[in-house]
Order: sequence, then structure tokens, then C-alpha cells
Amino acid sequence: MAKTQQKKESTQQQQQKGSDRITTDRAVPALVEEILGRTGFRGEITQVKCMVQEGKDQGRSMRRNVRGPIKPGDFLMLRETEIEARRIKSKITKGAYT
Repeated sequence: MAKTQQKKESTQQQQQKGSDRITTDRAVPALVEEILGRTGFRGEITQVKCMVQEGKDQGRSMRRNVRGPIKPGDFLMLRETEIEARRIKSKITKGAYT
């Protein structure tokens, strides 16, 4: 009985450990400035450059991966602004944007 309680407590501590780093409690709007290219296994993900409009990272320009239709001038609602997408390295892109 005591071992099961210890396991439950340890799993709860592990779940809380990862959430300590990202401390945003609401979504932050970001304006899409530019479409950088397509990525993903089938080219279904679009990498965009966006400017954060509010929050502690206001004014920061960052790369994000977006799934679905997107164009410059659209707004994204970001759950967090600490993590940035990796740059697309290959010159071969799928889709309309090259």
C-alpha cells in the first residue's frame, strides 16, 4: 500500500517538473511576417517568421511551425514564446512556397 502511494507521488512530481519551465498562463498573439518554407514528412507544415505582440517577449521575432492554411498578416495565438522552431536546412521544399 505504501509503495503505490510513493509511485503516485513520484509521478505527480515528474509531471510538475516539466511544467515549471514554461510559465505562461494564457495565449500570446503573434503577427505572421513572412513564410519561410514547407517542412514535415509530406510538406504539411509551414514554417513562418512571426513577431510577438504582447507578453514578456513583446517585439521578438521568431520562427514557428504552423499546420494548416496561413498567410502573411495572420495572427497566431502562441501558448509559449520560449521555444523557437529549428531552421529548415534543405533546399528542397514541398508545396507552393520555395
